[in-house]
Amino acid sequence: MKAAIIGVTGYSGIELVRLLENHPYVTIHSVHSSSQVGALLKESYPHLVNLINHQLEEINTEKIAQEVDVVFLATPAGIASKLAIEFLNQNVKVIDLSGDFRLKDPQVYEAWYKKSAASTDHLQKAVYGLSEWNREKITSASFISNPGCYPTATLLGLAPLVKNKMIDEKSIIIDAKSGVSGAGRNASLATHYAEINDNLKIYKVNQHQHIPEIEQILKSWNEEVNTITFSTHLVPMTRGIMATIYANANNDSFTTDSLLDLYKTSYENKPFVRIREKGVYPSTKEVHGSNFCDISVTYDERTGRVTIVSVIDNLVKGAAGQAIQNLNIMMNIDEKTGLHRIPMFP
Repeated sequence: MKAAIIGVTGYSGIELVRLLENHPYVTIHSVHSSSQVGALLKESYPHLVNLINHQLEEINTEKIAQEVDVVFLATPAGIASKLAIEFLNQNVKVIDLSGDFRLKDPQVYEAWYKKSAASTDHLQKAVYGLSEWNREKITSASFISNPGCYPTATLLGLAPLVKNKMIDEKSIIIDAKSGVSGAGRNASLATHYAEINDNLKIYKVNQHQHIPEIEQILKSWNEEVNTITFSTHLVPMTRGIMATIYANANNDSFTTDSLLDLYKTSYENKPFVRIREKGVYPSTKEVHGSNFCDISVTYDERTGRVTIVSVIDNLVKGAAGQAIQNLNIMMNIDEKTGLHRIPMFP
């Protein structure tokens, strides 16, 4: 299968290059940028010298559609909503890593993203690519909307409890922390070294665009879910997300052992979710550079509250890795293909 990557000079785009280069069934046919046409990709990313010689091409949807089977859109919000439709009209498979098609209500998208939404028809056609929980629809899809990084960690952590209606749906609180690569490659004061080094910052309080995405999926699993409390923080590291999730149990029969049994059963055939043993909690370093989501769960009998810790690499499981996992499912091949590698540690 021939693939094109649009928005390749961003962190998610270059991660697609790293992972697809080792994929036995996919060839990177072309890479595209709106601002550096004609330059070599290795000029933006010198670590590719003597490894990757792709030249950045203009974004000509008709030409690209004639040459490739699938397009990865790793573009900022507001761009994919136009490009995806052009490719779909030319029968090219699309995997969109932006947020443009995740929200099914255009008014909700415009309220949270402050950009014009795609048509309702196209929003409905996009299959939400949470690989572990939407496999059936992904298998027959030609258009995937890849989940956001925070939603991936959060939804994988909450799914077994929400789907089985085991928690008070009004009590969900997510305290999430991310490395600065999640903010993208463009320079900004928020990610300036002097601002973020040796510092911890909360941001987008009650305003993060991933809030409605998380709520939308939780509500599709359990109609009693309405709103959540979701807070995000920047920590002085490059990669990784840790979502610490709290919710009240809806009965007093919980134990940590029973929760672990539920999670192990829920994810026993899902190779990229690893459930930690009792009393063992994951760290972001333990999934660094990998497509794994590591989860621990415990129950506090004193407070009647469940605590879930979910960690991912935001650029892999939270972006490029999950996109390739979805492509594998679409191609009806082993979903681990090109992705099953040991995390980088330390």
